[in-house]
Amino acid sequence: MDFHVTDKGYYGTFGGAYIPEILYANVERLRETYLHIIGEESFRKEFRALLRDYAGRPSPLYFAARLSQKYGARIYLKREDLNHTGSHKINNTIGQILLARRMGKTRIIAETGAGQHGVAAATVCALMNMPCVVYMGATDIARQALNVRKIEMLGAEVRPVSSGNKTLKDATNEAIRDWCCNPADTHYIIGSTVGPHPYPDMVARFQSIISEEIRVQLMEREGRDYPDYLIACVGGGSNAAGTFYHYLNDLRVQMIAVEAAGRGIDTTESAATIHLGREGIIHGSRTLVMQTKDGQIIEPYSISAGLDYPGIGPMHAWLAAAKRLEVLAATDDEALHAAFELTAIEGIIPALESAHALAALAMKTFRPDDVVVLTISGRGDKDMETYAAHFRISRDMSKNK
Repeated sequence: MDFHVTDKGYYGTFGGAYIPEILYANVERLRETYLHIIGEESFRKEFRALLRDYAGRPSPLYFAARLSQKYGARIYLKREDLNHTGSHKINNTIGQILLARRMGKTRIIAETGAGQHGVAAATVCALMNMPCVVYMGATDIARQALNVRKIEMLGAEVRPVSSGNKTLKDATNEAIRDWCCNPADTHYIIGSTVGPHPYPDMVARFQSIISEEIRVQLMEREGRDYPDYLIACVGGGSNAAGTFYHYLNDLRVQMIAVEAAGRGIDTTESAATIHLGREGIIHGSRTLVMQTKDGQIIEPYSISAGLDYPGIGPMHAWLAAAKRLEVLAATDDEALHAAFELTAIEGIIPALESAHALAALAMKTFRPDDVVVLTISGRGDKDMETYAAHFRISRDMSKNK
């Protein structure tokens, strides 16, 4: 079975393009041209040069000795937190800004939750001298104030969104409305593997530099180009898609995605879409959606702004349905504990999103010779206020165990 997208934009039964008529020509043109453009030698050369000289790739594959000792395996961390702008998001925004420019677009819009995609989009727009509007939920603006300041300093406009629960879903809704009003000159840089085809595949391809590098780096370190386990957090799913991409059909590799359980998947405050969702359509794609029996979106909850989304990329929905992907769910408390643990024993402060992936280590039992690669999708600067508020509580809980 091939787990990559079909020519019609589907992963199994998931995917497709369910869009307003006003966007049809835009999305259809993108679908018809994206593979040709990104396959051009001039595009590939410019993209690779910017990834190397501007974003700082390749990102290191770090052997975490003390983490390995604790969990009884050979654990490597793919350090996307060391990229320019502090996360994996820069990989995709560089690719999409080059694509938009070749398609003659002159204005960029983006959505953001944790703010990392907003920062990355604003960064490449500053680099390419293009105007940029970033939609962000009012809740996320409050809890990710540092990234808001960065976006504004980079010259982009942050437009607050006050509908719904004022988070990522609502920011995406407003960005799509903007795109409907400005289809001719505007390119929408979607930040994750969501939205209508070709976005899930396009974003996955731009992020696949992660797994491409893992193959080379593991060969240098372990004498083989594949791990036994790959672990990544999933909200929309872009860092997971990049981590898994070159291993989708390699059944030697066990892939693990970690969702945000919030206060628990058995509560009403969760964002674990694969666990709790049903098949439906959200933001132009058929996928799994957290929804009521009559199809109304259930507002998600997570301490992590980047995972606070009621849908999931169609790639991950299909991987889970086809049993190619093991899906775990980490609560807020488990993610916080994992973040504090990595900080204490490896000196790395991860983003809250990445902390959910780290929480999986305590949920699994490994063999000593297992090679585990876990993607640290972003750094924790943006989450310091949240960490500071919970540090004392977490420390006291650890002492009592």
